[in-house]
Amino acid sequence: MTEVQNNGLTTIAFDADDTLWRNEDIFIHAQDEFIRLLSPYHDDNYIRSHLNEVQIKNLEHFGYGIKGFTLSMIETAIELTEGRVTGREIHEIIQLAKCMLASRVELLPNVSQVLAELQGKYRLMVITKGDLLDQESKLARSGIADVFDAIEVVSDKTSDAYQQILQRHKIAAEEFLMVGNSLKSDILPVLDVGGQALHIPYHSTWDHELVTESTLLRYPQLGALRDISQLIDWLSAVSSNTEKAKL
Repeated sequence: MTEVQNNGLTTIAFDADDTLWRNEDIFIHAQDEFIRLLSPYHDDNYIRSHLNEVQIKNLEHFGYGIKGFTLSMIETAIELTEGRVTGREIHEIIQLAKCMLASRVELLPNVSQVLAELQGKYRLMVITKGDLLDQESKLARSGIADVFDAIEVVSDKTSDAYQQILQRHKIAAEEFLMVGNSLKSDILPVLDVGGQALHIPYHSTWDHELVTESTLLRYPQLGALRDISQLIDWLSAVSSNTEKAKL
């Protein structure tokens, strides 16, 4: 478990995709279907590699999320078929995107219980990146939106983005804890601005979010979201004992 300093924690923010609910699995399934569609043109590994390259290149143009992913699939299909991709195949890609957008929001284990334990004790937030319409829709369908005191959807999770959120909500960095599955997006930028962070890895991670093994080893992981309540209990006990010692 990562070490979190006891210094007056007031706000806990959660990443959404693959922290509160399953998301990467939807992209993996769509990618597999896309590869199947283009299999008459190239082998699986080449299609997968090229799609990943196009996605990363397009982040600055389309941002994160299903819509940007769809445009990258269409661009990849045009490039890998040298323009021979058919209207029917493009239509299949669009239908695939619509299925992704309509996918059921499946909460990860213990999410509801942990949020119920924390509600009222801390200000709870969601900080997620991606397409605004898609993320708002998933939150509305998740059944847990009312638990949170604030919801922030950003185009990217940078140190500047976190700093602006903290300033907007008048939260001191040392009172802020971010919980998420991505070291690159949820942990490192928060530590950079003086906040605290807990890494809860998901079973699969998009290549763009991966960090080096040495970086990963520097930040111990919380085994599962349910463990956060035990950590918060410990923080509360330490805080209580510290206050008593001052009396």
